[in-house]
Amino acid sequence: MNSLKHLVRMAEQIARNYGHMQDTDAAAATADHILRYWDPRMKLRIIKYIADERAAISEVSRSAIETVDKQSLLPTKRPE
Repeated sequence: MNSLKHLVRMAEQIARNYGHMQDTDAAAATADHILRYWDPRMKLRIIKYIADERAAISEVSRSAIETVDKQSLLPTKRPE
């Protein structure tokens, strides 16, 4: 499985690719990419990482991962 550092770097690269967009649109596009192409284990790992408010990640990436968390049907998620 990918290291956490690598996952953060990949999320940041995806977000930077949408840098020409408004932040909310860039976050939505980043989330869409992650939802479509990342393995569930990768998603879960980065979701757990951003749960720590001190996590070093951009606001666009954080927003994208929060969207992924809300939209994912990961088996380890607790029902709300």
